Amino acid sequence: MHRCLYAFVLLATLSIAESRRGNESSEPAVRHVGTTRLENIPEIPADVAAAVQRYQNDRAAVFEDWLADGSMLIATRFGASQQIHRITAPGGARTQITFFAEPVAAAWAIPGTQRFVSMRDTGGDEWFQLYASGLTGTPTLLTEPGTRNQRPVISKDGKLMLWARALKASSEYSIMAVNPIDARSARIVYRADGAIGPSDIAHDGSKALLTRNLSNRESQIWLLDLGSGKATRIAPDKGQVLYEDPKFARDGRSVVVISNKNSDVRRLVEIDLASGKESVLTPDLKWNVERFALSDDGRILAYATNEDGYSHVVVRDFLTRRALPQPQTPDGVLTGLRFSPDNTQLAMSFSGAKTAGDVWVWNIADDGLTRWTTSELGGLDPSTLVEPQLVRFTSFDGLSIPAFVYRPTGVASDAKTPVIVDIHGGPESQTRPQWNTGAQYFVNTLGATVILPNVRGSDGYGNRYMNLDNAEKREDSVKDIGALLDWIATQPGLDKDRVAVYGQSYGGYMSLAVMMHYADRLVGGVERYGISDFVSFLTNTESYRRDNRRAEYGDERDPKMLQVFKRISPLASVAKITKPMLVLQGANDPRVPKSESDQVVAGIRKNGVDVWYVVFADEGHGFHKKPNNDLRREVETVFLASLFGSRIAE
Repeated sequence: MHRCLYAFVLLATLSIAESRRGNESSEPAVRHVGTTRLENIPEIPADVAAAVQRYQNDRAAVFEDWLADGSMLIATRFGASQQIHRITAPGGARTQITFFAEPVAAAWAIPGTQRFVSMRDTGGDEWFQLYASGLTGTPTLLTEPGTRNQRPVISKDGKLMLWARALKASSEYSIMAVNPIDARSARIVYRADGAIGPSDIAHDGSKALLTRNLSNRESQIWLLDLGSGKATRIAPDKGQVLYEDPKFARDGRSVVVISNKNSDVRRLVEIDLASGKESVLTPDLKWNVERFALSDDGRILAYATNEDGYSHVVVRDFLTRRALPQPQTPDGVLTGLRFSPDNTQLAMSFSGAKTAGDVWVWNIADDGLTRWTTSELGGLDPSTLVEPQLVRFTSFDGLSIPAFVYRPTGVASDAKTPVIVDIHGGPESQTRPQWNTGAQYFVNTLGATVILPNVRGSDGYGNRYMNLDNAEKREDSVKDIGALLDWIATQPGLDKDRVAVYGQSYGGYMSLAVMMHYADRLVGGVERYGISDFVSFLTNTESYRRDNRRAEYGDERDPKMLQVFKRISPLASVAKITKPMLVLQGANDPRVPKSESDQVVAGIRKNGVDVWYVVFADEGHGFHKKPNNDLRREVETVFLASLFGSRIAE
């Protein structure tokens, strides 16, 4: 590393130490990079920017859908943002077909045509709009500006599209219908309070399946008669049951759905619509079914299980139940799964620890697996990348907690490295062995070991595990990180005196809570758009998602739960955060509003502790534009290097 850069890191370290002795009247030093506001953040050396670029130029390919001619739509980054591209054959060129200034979130083909529908928001605000497009020409807006529009479903004949629409300051959802070639035909076919949306349309276009999500642990299936507008609940269970992605089967006589009914794991279930009888299609599974696809002719079923984080794809004859030859898929995490319109091929996209993400096609007739895309790693040498190790440590109550560990290569087993504990969001999410630019970057550039735990409350390990942090048990997951700190102290290759915590969204709350409870065992922390106070969060998060979040975190209107929130919210005990922090936030975040970051930054600074603060004016819940993500990584690098006293590798 250049001497000037190492000198810079030392100066930054001294700056942090000095700022901790500051006083509450000091004003932050403010500068701007484009539209981004940076507080207390020094200039980024050119060497850091160069190091970041080596790890920020990768491109992934995610399968979106098949077009009628057998070509496919994929999402991949072009320039600063993700756009939709078309590929006509294995190894073929990626032809860009959307050219929005904002990232495109997803795309769906209109059956029987060479047209498709895409979805995007503005500045990360998540008020998504839907557009109908051809392979050339100007996209047609199908939705009303100022509304939030969810993922659509399109009928098999391509003449009907349904989606859910939400309005500002309202918890009501409308199910909208349109002929996607005629935006003027849009109309409301159903209204309901709470998060509800379409999942499938029957082959004859007379009925639709709706999923109502009460929380990430409970949902309902409804059958909507599109002629009368009447909805009837399917499988009206009395207990708390989760249903995901219901699809019509057997010419509309039954429904196939992922469900955890009478099971600790999610299984594939078939529900007969006439009798209500439920049959388990995957009775012997020990892991969750995470995704499935059914061919349009109803003959072939494909599904994927999440086995300790890794995806495993199974293909079988749906009518006879017999197993078919199985594709030998890459190790990693499934990101797309769908049969071709002619029912002869199955498209799958995967992301792995050493691959950014690519699309593969399984030919049903000849059992052949063909790679359609070869994505770039931006010049990185795959041999320098790290395959994570899955470990387990024991928490305070004897619970076994899984974690993925990325350790630098080429270091002695007893060489003590600094440690970054990276906590996922959700909380009902899961760290998995997919492409993780940040982990690879910190390992190779800072020489740090990165540990990504799946604390209690994480998805992927059964219902019981996922419910262990609910409501008043919220801080038990924080204690899991305390147990991880104990485990780190016993490992010969980890430096217990150089540990930083890092997290985003709910993981941002976890970062703050860990800094609150274990500041004496940490050198500092990074949090991105995290919850600092549950009451203000539930008050200010967008109304269309407020009740869903209350079902997970607890209802602040309940006096008993209000007292719990007062006890566990980081803002209430902000004086306990005594080590430096870096906070990053998108100004347009509808989930965790900017006010959550503003108030915790002010609270920590009031106690004379240094906080670096970055606000991206054109981002929301996550940073999706490459220049912003580059800047975010540059700031993280300088901050963490200064905490660790690390040299930055060239």
